[in-house]
Amino acid sequence: MKALMNYFWVFLLLMGFIACNGGENGEPEKTAEEQAIERLTGPSGSQTWTVSNGGSVTKDGTAQTNEFADFEIRFIANNTGKSYITENSNLLFDTNGNWAFEGENLDKIILSGIQPAANKEISFTRNQNNLRLEWVVPAPQNARVTALAGFYVFDLILME
Repeated sequence: MKALMNYFWVFLLLMGFIACNGGENGEPEKTAEEQAIERLTGPSGSQTWTVSNGGSVTKDGTAQTNEFADFEIRFIANNTGKSYITENSNLLFDTNGNWAFEGENLDKIILSGIQPAANKEISFTRNQNNLRLEWVVPAPQNARVTALAGFYVFDLILME
C-alpha cells in the first residue's frame, strides 16, 4: 500500500509539473515574436501611441513636434493579421495599412502603403509607456516627398 501511495504522489507531482510548465496561470511561454508583437500592441492586441502628452518628433535632429502634435498610431495584431491606423500624420504615414517585422529582426517593422514612411525599415524600442520609432526617408525624385526626406525619430506616449 505504501508503494502505491508513493506512486500516487509521484504521479501528482508529475501532473503538477506538466500543468505548470509554462508562463503564469499555466499558459505556455510566449515566443520572442509574440513578445515583440506585444511591445507594440499590448496584451490586448491593440494599443495607440501618440505625440500628445509629452511625446516628441525630430527630423535630422531638428524638432518637428509642433507639426505632429496630434499624431497617433494604433498597432493591431489579431487572428486576421497585423495592421495599423494613423491620425494627423501630415502625409508622412498612410491612414491605415498592414505591418510586419523586417525579416528575423523583431525590433524592426515595415508599414505597407504609399506615403513616405511606408516600405521603410523602422526600428522600434519600447520602455514602459514610451515607444521610439526611428527611420530614414530617402530623398526621391519628386518634389513633394523630397521635403519629407530625412532621419525621423518619433518618441511616442502610450494612450490610456
